[in-house]
Amino acid sequence: MLWLIGILLLFIVHVALILLLEFRNPAKAVAWMFILFLCPPLGPVLYYFMARDYRKRKKLLHRGPVPFLSLRMLLRNHLASPVRLQEMSNPEMHHQERLYQLLTHHAANPITGRNQTQVYSSGEKAFGAMLERMEQARDHIHLEFYIFRSDMIGSAFSEVMIRKAREGVKVRMICDGLGSFKLEHAFIERLRAAGVEVFFFLPARVAMLNRRVNYRNHRKILVVDGKFGFVGGLNVGDDYLGLYEKMGYWRDTHLQLNGDSVYYLQLTFLEDWLLASGQDLGDPALFPPHEGSGQEQVQILTSGPNLLRNPIHEMCFNSIAVAKRRIWIASPYFIPDPSVYSALKTAALSGIEVIILMPYHSDSRLVKLASLSYVEELLEAGVKFFQYTKGFIHAKVMIIDDLLASVGTANMDMRSFFYNFEMTALLLDPGTIARLESDFKQDLLDSSPVVFEEFTQRPQGQKMLELLARLLSPLL
Repeated sequence: MLWLIGILLLFIVHVALILLLEFRNPAKAVAWMFILFLCPPLGPVLYYFMARDYRKRKKLLHRGPVPFLSLRMLLRNHLASPVRLQEMSNPEMHHQERLYQLLTHHAANPITGRNQTQVYSSGEKAFGAMLERMEQARDHIHLEFYIFRSDMIGSAFSEVMIRKAREGVKVRMICDGLGSFKLEHAFIERLRAAGVEVFFFLPARVAMLNRRVNYRNHRKILVVDGKFGFVGGLNVGDDYLGLYEKMGYWRDTHLQLNGDSVYYLQLTFLEDWLLASGQDLGDPALFPPHEGSGQEQVQILTSGPNLLRNPIHEMCFNSIAVAKRRIWIASPYFIPDPSVYSALKTAALSGIEVIILMPYHSDSRLVKLASLSYVEELLEAGVKFFQYTKGFIHAKVMIIDDLLASVGTANMDMRSFFYNFEMTALLLDPGTIARLESDFKQDLLDSSPVVFEEFTQRPQGQKMLELLARLLSPLL
């Protein structure tokens, strides 16, 4: 009898600890309480290893922008960045003082000018462009991917990396310790033997010991000679070429950037390199003058659990709030936090066209169930949902009026907003926005609309599963 009372008291203590530690995040607290009640013996163990706030580690916080503060100041002195709102090249921005203030005064990276942007809507074209730029490298190649596979496209990347390293080009690569957990040791050692420097960001064993399993580096960055950069939804793997029969055709969006915005792709890579390797590469020589004649304005936004704020989430929320005509969002994982959910619902009720494009076939049943749990209420408010049926859509795109568009690594979900290390390119050029609009319209033609009357008739069993998945959604 005493042992039963002891177990009950221990359970109560765990409940109290969760409520005490997660009081600032009620949704997260509910999710952990659900896990605790669902599996009492396992719940406390999972919470111990996965739920610790990254921000509690001051050493990691100090390894954010601070070590490169002088470099940041140097870059700002060389940028052709707009100073006043009326100097923005997109006239739509001239009436958005509140959004402009957020973007220019509260984000770590400024809006940059003198950019040229190339949009790729398939892995085949994007990988081809990346490999071509790598072949042209003369000084350095910096790669950072959440997932890197040793398959056909991964081998193509490795062959170029090895060849360039032997030519004397500095080649550095970061892979996420969990996302690239299956990358073979022999593959890595072959790269290292050729002179390629490879480090893993929070390797699985280290992440477990340091209770950081839940915090992953989801960024996808390639910088060549500090002049050309790539960012978007693509990792390195044959599935991103549509070669996995299970997923079929893979639809993604990736960017090639040339101009001042590349400085901030580079700076982000250096910050992550410091975290992964402990090496400080803050050398101004890695930020050479750009020769491009582009006039586009681009801002690189980063977010992560090592920062005290959430710039990508703040940009998404404020962009949705200022929309006047349309909000178009493509995301493979749609699990909005309460603020974004309310902003989308309010916009639709106000008569703004809100379209959410998501996959019909998902690579995660649990995430899909959680996503579907938000659909019925938003459909009722006037939000339009489309499910991509041509294959799997992995693009992370948001288009707000003719005001701005974003392309990056962050999904429209709580994991991207609050847990992962993410990156998004904010695009302010009308021509680039129009190109993304054209791609989005084509994606809608390759999709099926979700009809409210039909959706509400789904089986009660599925609705119950969706409800359970939604309880867990803050942790997915």
